[in-house]
Amino acid sequence: MEGRSAEVETFSIMIQRAEHGLHNRGMVLSGLRGVGKTVLLNHLRSTGEEAGWVTVYLEGKTAESGQTALQTRLARELITAARRLNKPSMGQRWKAALGSIASFSMSVGVAGASLGVDTRTGRADTGQIAIDLEELIEDISLAMQDEHKGFAMFIDEMQDLDDGLLSALIAAQHAAGQRGWPFYIIGAGLPNLPSILSGSRSYAERLFDYRRIGPLDPDAASAALSRPALTFNAAYTSDALDLLVDAAEGYPYFLQEYGRSIWDLAPAPLFTATDAELAVDAGMAHLDTGFFPSRWDRATKSERNYLRAMSDDGAKGSSTTEIARRLETKPSSLAAARAQLLAKGLIYSPDHGKIAFTVPGMADYIQRQHNDH
Repeated sequence: MEGRSAEVETFSIMIQRAEHGLHNRGMVLSGLRGVGKTVLLNHLRSTGEEAGWVTVYLEGKTAESGQTALQTRLARELITAARRLNKPSMGQRWKAALGSIASFSMSVGVAGASLGVDTRTGRADTGQIAIDLEELIEDISLAMQDEHKGFAMFIDEMQDLDDGLLSALIAAQHAAGQRGWPFYIIGAGLPNLPSILSGSRSYAERLFDYRRIGPLDPDAASAALSRPALTFNAAYTSDALDLLVDAAEGYPYFLQEYGRSIWDLAPAPLFTATDAELAVDAGMAHLDTGFFPSRWDRATKSERNYLRAMSDDGAKGSSTTEIARRLETKPSSLAAARAQLLAKGLIYSPDHGKIAFTVPGMADYIQRQHNDH
């Protein structure tokens, strides 16, 4: 994981502490889209699985059905994890945990949840997520504690969890810390995720190791391109690397796009500055027909006007008062458009009265493609 060694090391320490019966805080990764949060989250989950942990992966949804869908996903993930780890040597508390997983799964309508044990009537089956979640986490965590392992929930787009589920998860992490359960939330989301967590539960700021995930530094960005190339007996000239790294501004998604383009375009396995220039043009064209429009097309006409006004400020963010002045209207009349853009994850609020794009390069895209429409 180029440029993410600190986060990988933090999770490795979490695993080591669990082996010795020591508790740790959860981890929250926040940053713009395209910085590799999801890739990092998946890497950490794989590390947990290799260490014998119970791991589940969830993704926040903004739709009204999000909570129901997430509970169903949680049940299926737990069943899969339980079947993967189930073996005769597991103790009695593991059997009890299996019963709680079965009870929870049945309560959310997941069929075929047989784990070779009876359901535990009255355990994790009330249909009230705050109660069921804490009981479920307690039973699984105590079972894993006997094995000197842990239980982790990896949650992407965590800012999109509904208020009830988010509050229940934070409360469960709090209970785990107080009672020494080896349970950890590893969450990822937009830059405003830490403030959303503290807004849900004021004590959330004490429960997590908060990590801001930004662009890769030039050395890590260069390595992200050059090391995979060596595997296939290819290489970059220093000028080519510099050009691609500068164009991508350290954002892993853009590095991936330009890296893919240079492989498609270069006539020889030594990639030159000329190859890199062509790759940036091709990669940008691809971004302008896929990555950026997929966001732009989600906005309504009034929301696009708002985004156009924001684009004049580039990546630094905009004042809501200034946006209203540019659009020759009152800030209050733009509240609905702003709220919808926030809900769609196209913008976020880094501070009171400020808004910024969640997608790096979005302002430049709008200036290139849409500011004259």
